[in-house]
Amino acid sequence: MPERPKAPRGTFDILPADAESRARLHELAAGAFGAAGYGRIETPAFEQTDLFARAVGEATDIVTKEMFSFHDQGGRELTLRPEGTAPICRAYVEHGMHKLPQPVKLWYSGAYFRHERPQAGRFRQFHQIGVEAIGTNDPMADAETIILLDQLLRSFEVPGVTLRVGSLGTVSSRAAYREELRDYLRAHQAELSPEVRERIEQNPLRAFDSDHDQTRAVMAQAPQMIDRLDDADAEHLAAVERLLRESGVEFERDGSLVRGLDYYTRTVFEFTSDALGAQSALGGGGRYDGLIDELGGPPTAAVGWAAGVERILLAVAAEPPEPTADVYVAADGDAERERAFALVTELRRAGMVAHLDLARRSIKGQMKQADRAGARHAVLIEADGASVRDMSSGEQTGLDLAHAVEVLSS
Repeated sequence: MPERPKAPRGTFDILPADAESRARLHELAAGAFGAAGYGRIETPAFEQTDLFARAVGEATDIVTKEMFSFHDQGGRELTLRPEGTAPICRAYVEHGMHKLPQPVKLWYSGAYFRHERPQAGRFRQFHQIGVEAIGTNDPMADAETIILLDQLLRSFEVPGVTLRVGSLGTVSSRAAYREELRDYLRAHQAELSPEVRERIEQNPLRAFDSDHDQTRAVMAQAPQMIDRLDDADAEHLAAVERLLRESGVEFERDGSLVRGLDYYTRTVFEFTSDALGAQSALGGGGRYDGLIDELGGPPTAAVGWAAGVERILLAVAAEPPEPTADVYVAADGDAERERAFALVTELRRAGMVAHLDLARRSIKGQMKQADRAGARHAVLIEADGASVRDMSSGEQTGLDLAHAVEVLSS
């Protein structure tokens, strides 16, 4: 017997039992984001590799270790998108969206790809929902995007949510701090993990993300950018925090929060859930005021975030919703089955959820299926007529099929 094919390691199939929770999450997202004026955008699943090297940062783990890159038949180097912000900024520049009234407010959802170790809620193909507000440096935009993610997580009833907020300053104000941090890390090299030691020169801030015990002990005493903000950066962070408090969003200030991408400036934030254990991140983001011009566009301020769909679903760990149907149509005999098929088609066109048997079960078996489907009513079509049964009370009455839609929709 040939070996049965399996999905590639780090990927998964979305089965019907899981699809309803995903659909509900996307429905909540579309409603919340649309109400705030965010329009849906979709970008290709693969982009030119150079986009991510320029935007995400050549020294980041994503670019150095995790991207799925390949050459196409024309010799072009392409990459399956590992994150969503860079492609959206590319689209913003390519389509001249800076000519539109600013800010341009966008939201997206889709599949993303990173070659990392598969574990609970983390896959090599995963799905994200995100928002971007491009074309404004107003702290209200930071607060608005944060509040949208808080609203989504609350409406989806994600338990144990915590929000951490910090600031990385601007590129210019961060330069002196990066050198101070490098000096600190060099003085403690013997205590750092090999990976952190290798990145001292290129990406010292990533030391804050290390899970190496000795490195974490060193970083607990490290200087933090949030204590070295210039006046403008400090005022921006204070404004964001004030707006969050006034909106009833609880948060903690965290000076060790750096995120994993080089393009962040000023505000950074992350939502976590204690339902997820050590790997607790649900989603987050921040401001990236230099990214658009890095990609060839005009100097443009922007802020946004991305949240992991699988992470959110794992935190909720909801039981699949109970199935519900308006009507289950049961029939026995070829002529009766054809009448049942016609009735189900008519009921569906009238907007009702209607099921029928496609496996030629007995009437008894079909009634069991009606129960499993959560049907409110079952219609029985027999040679001598039809009847309708209320599945909760068991009461059964005759039914004129010519008026079935009217009766069953009342």
